[in-house]
Amino acid sequence: MKAMRSHRRTSLVLGVTAVAALALAGCAEGGDSGDSDSVEGETVEISGGITGTEADALQSTFDAFTEDTGIIVKYTGDKGFEGNIVTKVAGGNAPDIAIVPQPGLLRALVDTGEAKPAPDGVVANVEANWSPSWKEYGTVDDTFYSAPMLGNIKGYVWYSPKKFAEWGVEVPTTWDEMMTLATTISEKTGEPAWCAGFASGDASGWPGTDWIEDLVLRQAGTEVYDSWAAGETPFTDPDIAEAFDTVGTILLDPEMVNAGFGDVTSINSTAFADVAAKVADGSCALTHQASFLTANFLTVQTADGATPEVEADGDVYAFVLPGFEEELSAVEVGGEFVTGFSDDAATVAVLEYMSTPEWADARVELGGAISANINADPSLASSQFLTDAMELLQSPDARFDASDLMPATVGSGSFWRGMVNWIDGRPTEQVLEDIQAGYDD
Repeated sequence: MKAMRSHRRTSLVLGVTAVAALALAGCAEGGDSGDSDSVEGETVEISGGITGTEADALQSTFDAFTEDTGIIVKYTGDKGFEGNIVTKVAGGNAPDIAIVPQPGLLRALVDTGEAKPAPDGVVANVEANWSPSWKEYGTVDDTFYSAPMLGNIKGYVWYSPKKFAEWGVEVPTTWDEMMTLATTISEKTGEPAWCAGFASGDASGWPGTDWIEDLVLRQAGTEVYDSWAAGETPFTDPDIAEAFDTVGTILLDPEMVNAGFGDVTSINSTAFADVAAKVADGSCALTHQASFLTANFLTVQTADGATPEVEADGDVYAFVLPGFEEELSAVEVGGEFVTGFSDDAATVAVLEYMSTPEWADARVELGGAISANINADPSLASSQFLTDAMELLQSPDARFDASDLMPATVGSGSFWRGMVNWIDGRPTEQVLEDIQAGYDD
């Protein structure tokens, strides 16, 4: 396996060299004499919403690339990225590359007129390395702009296997079994079974959208889910209201939530990543979060000072949020997309590298992340859990995060705000009308 990755890396370097050669040829054939003679020493600026240790890991993936090509890659994380990037791009301050977390936001960036269609090398890489649906997510008005980067499985329920053994309970296979499980845990501990955190800076509320999306998918089915994601089924539809009502049996019930933090009102003030420590120490029995929560466990310490083991018999593990029947027809997934705002040779080389299995392997091997790249190696993931999650992510039987597919004014706007207001006590009917109004903004 190592030999194969080495061969791929050699191919990558040859591809980058070819890009540089084309740039040199352009100069030799009468191009602007002010152009750089080489990509070596050029700096490519990348911006995104990834911060903290995950940002450090992302930056590390370019070390070998810089050594091989001489291109310097500088990543800058911005916690307010979703709210800032369109304004920056429209104002002439676009980075060379942006890591865009929602296809809906991609459309807003394309509408500025500054986003560049994906280079031919990126198109070829995506067609070779991803299922067709992932290319569609990066396409706006029949033009392909953005290659997928990392991905995640939404709708996991995280728990402590050691605590489950102590309480004498088992992983549920249906929604009703899960609700019974929560009641049993509460009776044994005297505390709510669930915890949740919606706080995420300018993006506060997004964890709640994942809850709603999972319930639309499980209760109303894929046809309604697809129609809702496309804006054809409104938020005020009874199927969407039913999803809110069902989620409310957990998130609006003080007997169910918010273990380790307070009551229902503490959800909006609790950072989404902070639930990891509470699950690891057993004070929160259940929390709903995506596969990327594994990265947050890397920053947590158990009572003996160790990092929690993400194992089926370890400190923490997760099961997919069950449906109302034992068999699920689809799972919800999410991911980021790499968008270029420059077409110079150095930027093109970075874009091409980020769409290869080699880049995916480099990031996955650093821990806490997975990729839908079908030619990336799931065995490199930092736990068996993430290996299994990556294999599930590479499957074509999935539905992309609905809010991420919606226009940014809704998916990362009125929907996020609506979830915060809902937790704060605003009636569901009013919240649904408020969210739907985002389509008119």
